[in-house]
Amino acid sequence: MATQPNITGDLSYTPTSLPNVPQGTLAGTLNLSGDAASVLRQIASGPTAVTLERSATPATADQALWIAIRNRTDAIGFPRYSAFIHRLLCERADPGVPTCAEPEPASAGSFGVPSVDERIDELMIRPAIYGSDAYYLLKLATQAFLAFEGGTAINPPRFGGAGSVTAGEEARLGRPITLLEAQAQLEAYLTTQIGTVGGRALPYLKRVVDALIPANARAEGSPFCDGLLRHRLRCPAMLELIHSYWIEQGALMQTMNAVLLRFQNRRRGERDPLVNLAVDPLQAMSNLLWGRVQDEPQLLSLRRRVHEYQYAYGLTLHGKAVGDLAPVESRTQFLPAFHRLLHKLAEFYAADAFTTVQADGFQVLQALKDLHVVISESANNQHFEVTRQARAETLVDQYLIARNEMRAFLRGRAMVPTAEAWIPQVQTMKQLQGWAPHLAVSHFHTLAATGEQLLQAVRWGDWSVQNDATTAKNFARYWTAEARSYMHSYATVTGVDLSVPITDTRRAEDRYAQPSLHMMQPRLPRPEPMSLAFEAVDALDRVPR
Repeated sequence: MATQPNITGDLSYTPTSLPNVPQGTLAGTLNLSGDAASVLRQIASGPTAVTLERSATPATADQALWIAIRNRTDAIGFPRYSAFIHRLLCERADPGVPTCAEPEPASAGSFGVPSVDERIDELMIRPAIYGSDAYYLLKLATQAFLAFEGGTAINPPRFGGAGSVTAGEEARLGRPITLLEAQAQLEAYLTTQIGTVGGRALPYLKRVVDALIPANARAEGSPFCDGLLRHRLRCPAMLELIHSYWIEQGALMQTMNAVLLRFQNRRRGERDPLVNLAVDPLQAMSNLLWGRVQDEPQLLSLRRRVHEYQYAYGLTLHGKAVGDLAPVESRTQFLPAFHRLLHKLAEFYAADAFTTVQADGFQVLQALKDLHVVISESANNQHFEVTRQARAETLVDQYLIARNEMRAFLRGRAMVPTAEAWIPQVQTMKQLQGWAPHLAVSHFHTLAATGEQLLQAVRWGDWSVQNDATTAKNFARYWTAEARSYMHSYATVTGVDLSVPITDTRRAEDRYAQPSLHMMQPRLPRPEPMSLAFEAVDALDRVPR
């Protein structure tokens, strides 16, 4: 029989004389000390609350990279872009220097030859503004925006809002952190010596340089000299092509094509829903759309974008305008690897929610390493050029669709909140054209934003040499909101829940099938038949290139 532990302590009695107390009555104070007094105090205070907390993990160096990814993807988002264009082209003032640069150029207005400022000055002294120059100035300002805001850094916004730089980071990291601390940790991570390569660069890229590029050819400089391109090693742009893929699935490009066809008085079918679209010549929209039409031959064609989607992710689009494709290489391993990672993250979150369970991060680590290898295989040829060009074109189209002149015609539902100003107009166009109107554009925007952040954390992380599951645990906890948001929006637009286990062959085929195929399948009763989202032809009716 188990023995009870002894309770030690001292007991004393102090008598007290009180008036009018009957004889034989004891009056005084009992004094308890030691363990006995503690026990009585606990009993008197009532029940004791006990709280269990999940196990903590030590900090890892790559957490600073994840902060930089969130910081830079927010910096190149459409809200910041729209504010940048207004300050640069309307107010003629934009402070700050590029993220990855020496002091020059001093401002975004000095970008380009002729510079942005010089082109504005020349445009504003003309007797009248006709032609495509205003549109080309918008394109140059967009390139300046990406050049100034892209890169590997943790910086406050270029115009105000400095207090929100580390907003939400403490909850993600599980510890307090300031902007200066985050910047110092990022610099320590980037200056890690890898083999014979030092200086400021991502450890992953240093391993590539150490293995492939001779020591005498590692200097960054002119593209016409031997060596590396300037800033490609030290400060790569934080862009991912999957952002353009999901924005295109959300019908932004089709919306712009439909507007441009109506602008040129070209009818798409027997009945054109945009018959009442008439852009007046007194406001800037007419001139900007004219420039957009004239610039069409210089933009990425639909088929060229789809070929790169296949090369990078094995993803494709379906519709008449896409036609038959013949890619040399298609990254068919991407969807299984990416969806396997998301499923392992869902399993980790389920286990990590129990404070009595030590969630295992090893399966997440292996999924991260597998996906890192798959997406690294596509980081070749035109991939990064196409990614940057596609983002610039996307920003310009979003800017045009979000303008007041377009909002006056494609007016969205006033009481439906959206994250960005172009979304209501695209949602209205989907309803007018019958392009799967039941699929909200906001979900495609979520897939684009969260998918880009997750894949950047996988692409640029030093996962090939990582064997500690602690880093995978930190990854899972840091990116919880993005991973869960991606899985939710993916289930909404495709009907495929990536968090549930695969119990039969058919479900496995659904999980790894093309998202565009799922979106073509009716899942809920609808009052009208659904039309393909990619039946719109090229804006100028050109033969697909």
